[in-house]
Amino acid sequence: MISLEEVCGQDYNNRIIIASEYGKAAFTHLLQNQNERSTSLLKEEAFHHIRRALELKFPNSKISNQDTEKALQSILFDFKQDIPFPGPSEPKFRFIDLFAGIGGFRMAMQSLGGKCVFSSEWDEQAKKTYYLNYGEYPFGDITKEETKKFIPDDFDVLCAGFPCQAFSIAGKRGGFEDTRGTLFFEVAEIIRRKKPKAIFLENVKGLTNHDKGKTLNTILNVLRNDLGYFVPDPQIMNAKDFGVPQNRERIFIVGFRSDQRVDSFNYPKPTGKKVSFEDIKEKYAVSVKYYLSDTYLNTLVNHKKRHENKGNGFGFEIIPDTGIANAVVCGGMGRERNLVYDKRLIDFTPVTKIKGEVNRQGIRKMTPREWARLQGYPDNFKIEVADASAYKQFGNSVAVPAIKATAINIIEKIKF
Repeated sequence: MISLEEVCGQDYNNRIIIASEYGKAAFTHLLQNQNERSTSLLKEEAFHHIRRALELKFPNSKISNQDTEKALQSILFDFKQDIPFPGPSEPKFRFIDLFAGIGGFRMAMQSLGGKCVFSSEWDEQAKKTYYLNYGEYPFGDITKEETKKFIPDDFDVLCAGFPCQAFSIAGKRGGFEDTRGTLFFEVAEIIRRKKPKAIFLENVKGLTNHDKGKTLNTILNVLRNDLGYFVPDPQIMNAKDFGVPQNRERIFIVGFRSDQRVDSFNYPKPTGKKVSFEDIKEKYAVSVKYYLSDTYLNTLVNHKKRHENKGNGFGFEIIPDTGIANAVVCGGMGRERNLVYDKRLIDFTPVTKIKGEVNRQGIRKMTPREWARLQGYPDNFKIEVADASAYKQFGNSVAVPAIKATAINIIEKIKF
């Protein structure tokens, strides 16, 4: 009657299937969580989504509830999906993935036997990458009550790489109410309602001194005193200590519900494994589009000098094969911050032209696949968005190996 591919995004005469803002997310969540207990809301929303798909495919037919239910059950019964990272059939624990991006937390938690029962992300391009790899479209804006209602009750770990925002706490105690209007408040509210056994939060290193330390102190006060979780002192973790050639420091915050009776926690120690850019470098010569023209390279040199003269220290650097990259960033000239020296294409074509200009030096940007490797994503992770989106997605992602190493210690503490 109708296929999975059609329901998940077919365009019928330029009319995209949109039953509601939540249709595709609910439908794909249902597919991935058929054996879970809390699926009634997903089924209801998926039902409307499939009905809309049928109406678009068969515009001259009257689609009944019976037709819709038959189509839904048929898809559920025959469900097979070729995705690189399916969830475990017999999960050891369940988690939710907030501010999911392209699924760095999910990659790590699934590898430990975890089942993702809810994901949310607002960026549409990131959602596409997430679906290609996990078979699930994340829900959207988590600040909306309509989105929150799809979060199930029975999950063990809440994962969130939430954005850093200042709180309005002048003269106040810096508690739960003082975080209203921020995205941390949304995380705290979900923790308050659902009471997961454990929480795992990630943020930029700058959170430690954001607003003279008031922001972090408020977060810890809310988690410890208002929500009653055991939260050891947060720790700055560096991706380079966990097997990827990237100097990327992030603050990790973990916590445990009081009935778990956890009173100590050790963050993982560095693996001691030495890696460098040559370990993740593309094996063969890459496309000419990644090479910088001499003219543009001179622009970057001058740009760096201007910032250095102002004391900003901003600018590009060329990463040697034996070195490591600094934290990948996105936006503006961010994609050209970490450059590499790669003369393979130049040696093959003595003078390579980029957009009509000459490149003689063999200096290029990293490719999206190299960025993926910098963050610890395996090579079967699908990248099917434009390069600009891919750079942004990997630049905003967590470093998977550091997340996994910490998650191992969290799971060991939880009582199932």
